[in-house]
Amino acid sequence: MMSVRQGMLALLASEPMHAYQLRQQFEQRTGGTWPLNMGQVSTTLDRLVRDGLVEQVPSSDPAAYRLTADGRAELAHWWSTPVVRSAPQRDELSIKLALAVTAPGVDVREIVQAQRTETMRALTDLTRLKADLPAQVESADDLAWSLVLDNLVFSAEAEVRWLDHVEVRVARAALRPATPSSAPSPVDTRADVTR
Repeated sequence: MMSVRQGMLALLASEPMHAYQLRQQFEQRTGGTWPLNMGQVSTTLDRLVRDGLVEQVPSSDPAAYRLTADGRAELAHWWSTPVVRSAPQRDELSIKLALAVTAPGVDVREIVQAQRTETMRALTDLTRLKADLPAQVESADDLAWSLVLDNLVFSAEAEVRWLDHVEVRVARAALRPATPSSAPSPVDTRADVTR
């Protein structure tokens, strides 16, 4: 996910803003998907000033901030650098299911069904939001929100497909014969739970 730091730099590239404007613009452009609190905004601004990427506009009330030359260079570097996918982010659902298949007495299929229901509910809500968008994008803010919404829809669809895959893999593992070992394997555990 985009860092708040880079987001603030991107917003300040267009014009100086005070902290409340930055928070409001960030949420507006991302459709409120990643809400910020004023503490995050203030802390980020303090660090950007400390690092020489942002400076206060003299005599502004409330305090407004603008990019420095170093800030513009940092932002240009961010725009030109692809997001690295080599270190996967911690995904609670992946961790939950990875641990569930090795935990005795846990019905993984029940977890998958409950998650599929929740993900489908979220997908329905996102699809409704998408239907409410104007057919013709009228502003940059509309386009920004539309792109974020597309990402959320595609992610939810991918999660449903992955849950289908998990369900098939767990069912196949439960059908395999148990292998002798001193500790129960994930297959042994699932086979015991599903019988």
